[in-house]
Amino acid sequence: MIDGHDHYRSYVDGNEVGGGPLSRLRQSMSSERWQIRRASASSVLNKMFDLAPPLLIGAAVDVVVREDSLISRTGIEEPFHQLLFLAAATIIIWVGESFFQYMYQLQWRTIAQSVEHRLRLEAWEHVQKLEMTWFSMQPKGEVMSIINDDVNQLERFLDVGANELLQVITTVVVIGAIFLFISWEVALLAFIPIPIILWGSFRFQKSIEPRYTRMRSEVGKLNAELEQALSGIAAIKAFSAEDYAAERLNQASERYREANQDAIRLSAAFVPLIRMAILLGFTATLLLGGWFTLKGDLTVGEFSVLVFLTQRLLWPLTRLGETVDLYQRAMASTTRILDLIDTPVDIDEGDLEISRKEVVSNDIVFEKVDFTYPEREQVLHGLSLTMKSGKTLGLVGSTGSGKTTVAHLLLRFFDRTSGMIRIGEHDVRNLTLTSLRRSISLVAQRVTLFPTTIRENIRYGRPEATDEEVRDAAEIAEAIEFIERLPEGWDTEVGEGGQRLSGGQAQRLAIARAVLKDAPVLILDEATSSVDNETEAALQRSLSRISEQRTTMIIAHRLSTVVHADMIVVMEQGKICELGTHSDLLEKGGLYRELWAVQSGERMKRGLEESALEEE
Repeated sequence: MIDGHDHYRSYVDGNEVGGGPLSRLRQSMSSERWQIRRASASSVLNKMFDLAPPLLIGAAVDVVVREDSLISRTGIEEPFHQLLFLAAATIIIWVGESFFQYMYQLQWRTIAQSVEHRLRLEAWEHVQKLEMTWFSMQPKGEVMSIINDDVNQLERFLDVGANELLQVITTVVVIGAIFLFISWEVALLAFIPIPIILWGSFRFQKSIEPRYTRMRSEVGKLNAELEQALSGIAAIKAFSAEDYAAERLNQASERYREANQDAIRLSAAFVPLIRMAILLGFTATLLLGGWFTLKGDLTVGEFSVLVFLTQRLLWPLTRLGETVDLYQRAMASTTRILDLIDTPVDIDEGDLEISRKEVVSNDIVFEKVDFTYPEREQVLHGLSLTMKSGKTLGLVGSTGSGKTTVAHLLLRFFDRTSGMIRIGEHDVRNLTLTSLRRSISLVAQRVTLFPTTIRENIRYGRPEATDEEVRDAAEIAEAIEFIERLPEGWDTEVGEGGQRLSGGQAQRLAIARAVLKDAPVLILDEATSSVDNETEAALQRSLSRISEQRTTMIIAHRLSTVVHADMIVVMEQGKICELGTHSDLLEKGGLYRELWAVQSGERMKRGLEESALEEE
């Protein structure tokens, strides 16, 4: 198992995973390769058209002040005709620049949106494949930060930064060639700042990289703190812990602010330093170019071109700091996104599809199963039990005895440490996860409802189900009555986590969802533990209906829930300590008998009778 925090912070420690972030990003964007090439070509052509006007200005100055202007050498002798030629060229250049600006903006934004959508979906699909142990070790807020914030940060760079980097490179190459053509001496001095700026940019990049990686990590922790606070708002209010919660959030926000401020201080110093280097190049061009023009080595038009192009060359470099800043933020985000996508899946999926018929007709067998959660004591010790096909198995025991773990191992939320779990002759490890989990319906103690309508929450059991099938499932779950009493009926929004519904109502929706799934195996994990007696009675009627002709596992603290089970397994400290029917276990007088006495009130009754005898 790879610890997610260390995995995400690989760059902080100086250990790159799978190559540099840019290299990894290019590999992940292989499907957009041709789109990127077209967008890059549009960016380059736009910048080339953008750099042409200074040449036209220089040519126009030559036409006005010289008889043998550059344009005259093309055969156009009349000065006014030369100006008309330049006017036509200007129109063509401006139209070309505008066209390619439209093209690169359209293409880069399309690429950015496409990559954003694909990486977010790819990250989420991969997260869904990870084992439940991984989720227990990752703050949900940090995972949300990666899938949302980091993906958005990458989108901003692809939308703006990629084009700016390409255009800066094009500017340097094109203007450098023009300078060398006109005067290599002036070019030499004008380009003196370029190595300084490039050296500074690389030093800046190297220094800012770990700062932005730390910043992205801190924003993930901040999101995690917010998510936890919102999830536990009821507990915060109940314990009057608002100040404590606010202080925790303050500390997380302060750590993010400090990390961000650290990056800002370095980023803010970069642009002024670039401006000083630019001043050197511009001054050199002005003085040396002017001196050559006064001597007659350069024409006025050529001098004009050099001055204008020096500005066009050097001033865009002031934005290089912002662009590099955007790039580094994107690379830090890219690292986190791709590290998440590259997180190994510890659950190896089999390739055998198991049919409903096979599941229905075969027993489910646990053979000497051991299991240990990471960094915890062993939970199951050589567990062996059989779920008879079409029968109901009750699983009872104290908290922490391993009951829920048995269900989770069958669903392969985790993998057993040793032993075997099989359906008939098929080891569940050899089955595809889809076919295995499609065969099992789970109704958990803690109901998961989504912030959508009642209808859609039930439909999670089988997304392709019709409205009629959804209604039939709700009827079996005895949920119809309360649903139709709601003001908006089936279209009632349940709120986040189902907070607009009572516990019993939420449980009935969960049961309806299980009914709609219509799986041959049903697992009820404390499905009635948090409801009142009346609601429990209604739920029991529902459960008895849906457990018919299904292999059913009922995990319960309330022994009344498993009284009618075909077989009851009593667990203690990860082992089976008793096995039998309700009546058999009562006759044995063991742990089950003790638990039944406590829950049925027999022990209290006997205590009262003994006290009465003593008083007599």
